Amino acid sequence: MQPNIDFIKITTDATIIHKFIEEVILEPRLNVLLWSAITKQTPGLRIGYPAQHLASLITGVEGSRTGARGDDLVDGTEVKSCNRIDQLDTCKECGQKVLRMEHNCSVCNSSNIDRKNDSKWLMTIRSEAELKLYTEKIDRVLLILLDYPHFSDGQFDTARIQAFEVWPQNSPNFIQICEDYYYKIYLEHIKANPNKTPAPKNFWPESYQFYLCKPIKVFEALINDFNTKPTAEIISYHLASESRDYLVPESAPLSIFKPKELDQVFDAAAMSYPNNEFIRDWRTIRKLNDARKRLEYNKMKLSGKVMESSLLDCLALRDTSKATPHQGAYSRR
Repeated sequence: MQPNIDFIKITTDATIIHKFIEEVILEPRLNVLLWSAITKQTPGLRIGYPAQHLASLITGVEGSRTGARGDDLVDGTEVKSCNRIDQLDTCKECGQKVLRMEHNCSVCNSSNIDRKNDSKWLMTIRSEAELKLYTEKIDRVLLILLDYPHFSDGQFDTARIQAFEVWPQNSPNFIQICEDYYYKIYLEHIKANPNKTPAPKNFWPESYQFYLCKPIKVFEALINDFNTKPTAEIISYHLASESRDYLVPESAPLSIFKPKELDQVFDAAAMSYPNNEFIRDWRTIRKLNDARKRLEYNKMKLSGKVMESSLLDCLALRDTSKATPHQGAYSRR
């Protein structure tokens, strides 16, 4: 998992990336946020093309100058962006849309708001050629995510930008996800409904499937005072030319696993990792009666504890062979 240094032409570092974030992402959003208070239009800015710029600065690789019609980066890296910032929320009482900066519904004044956090990466695979692109031709998929790290606490004044790399030839699960989508979802839906285009493959951040693809975090920035006087802080950045072979894939939160999956991990890893925190905890929990086991399992899910990526190899992907017909034309970004 070594980036091709022959394609690294951009002189970049954390300082340059920091400057880009402040000038191209934060300052324009702050201006739109001010206007949004007047117009009541969403302040959400389309992140697709800024994410392409950010991808080039993170990787040091230039774009291919083709917009959305060719390679995203000249080394063939595929770039996907997901923006969970400023999603439109919904009033649970009357169904009216509510802006993220609004505390109450503008129609019924309810504070019972369904805050949305469900944006995802989309992968379009509509031919054998596009399938081979993901599974054989490209070395790296770069996944960029903008989100709120404290979303579950209802705190929207801190934002985060992360970039993850998945190297398909080192991730059999990623290849399987792409193949399952194309053969089991896309082609089956085309056969059943030739006039309807299936929705693209949804790839969800922080999901079970995501962690089983062994994503490697290569960049993270926190943005404080996001809605008033935003300032970016670079938390981590792995140099563009640095081999990824020695970087550890993301650990997975225990909250995403089912009990039977935790049993699988324990059975596969207990002998090799007897002192691992999860192994020690689950050794005790699995001996309890069903009622106590459910209680302790639920406590574990809420604990914030994680499972190291080295323990995940024994797990299989869950079946996701379902799709929703998509009426309109789909744009890659």
